Amino acid sequence: MGKIYESITELIGHTPLLRLNGYIKKNGLDADILGKIEFFNPNQSIKDRIALSMIEEAEKNGSLKKGGTILEATSGNTGIGLSAIAAVKGYKTHIYVQDTVSEERFKVMRAFGTEVSNMSDVPEVDKALKENNNDYVAGYAAFYEKFLGKDDSVFLVNQDANPANPEIHYKTTGPEIWEDSEGTVDIVVAAVGTGGTVTGVGKYLKEKRPDIKVIAVQPGENSIPSKDNPNPEEIAGVHPFVGIPAEFVPSNLDDRYYDECFPVETSQAYEAAREVARTDGILIGASSGAVLYAATQVAKREENKDKTIVAIFPDTGLRYLSTNLFG
Repeated sequence: MGKIYESITELIGHTPLLRLNGYIKKNGLDADILGKIEFFNPNQSIKDRIALSMIEEAEKNGSLKKGGTILEATSGNTGIGLSAIAAVKGYKTHIYVQDTVSEERFKVMRAFGTEVSNMSDVPEVDKALKENNNDYVAGYAAFYEKFLGKDDSVFLVNQDANPANPEIHYKTTGPEIWEDSEGTVDIVVAAVGTGGTVTGVGKYLKEKRPDIKVIAVQPGENSIPSKDNPNPEEIAGVHPFVGIPAEFVPSNLDDRYYDECFPVETSQAYEAAREVARTDGILIGASSGAVLYAATQVAKREENKDKTIVAIFPDTGLRYLSTNLFG
């Protein structure tokens, strides 16, 4: 019997695990790396999960009303997920994005009817960014302070602190990894981003088996803004959380649910993304490349021989074709 879906919301989640056979063989790895391919979501990223979760929770608690407007600041993929689901549900959307995101992300959001602006267009945000070496969390904090509670018809998403973000990963992403690997997963590697994936997945899997290790990926020293290098080539969707002021760490990141911080430089992320495209025929984005590079180094450790490592690939490489990721 066939099945016809009624909404893209029904297509979110249940993404596949793919054994990276070609990549594993080329790198001579003695551990298994399984990529969780989140670009199988309808708008090609893991952020579809949290976009739906945060919108539906806001509908339930009354913070998003019929005919209202969804407002958020994002590096891109959350904005795309929010834009698509808002289009289905009949909401207006205004998304502010980091100035450095790829052109594809602007165009996709506009295609859904979203109003898109740069974060630097808000004077308070621009000031916060300049004063904090372009730290994205500092910019977001200024953004939320600017708009929070100013208009009852506007739902300010605040993905960094919205509990519906890690909750959906606890309810869906974690269980999918456990079920599809038949409980054989030993290590999970994920980019920090807003903290939701690491926290939600880590919480679920550690409840199932406390010895499962969770590796949280952050940018390397040369890929984090600093006084000497205020505009480095950053990995979109991968954000620092160790060695920075506590107020700049996403609220949704809970250190009880990860075991190790793994720094990755942009060049290393790009190299891994390019290589897996040639070995296994999948086109992943820069943040996915960062996760893959970290998973590869973890796989090379002697104590991880014959272990099963799940690398969560948050989005597609198709959103990076205007960048220098693929030349």
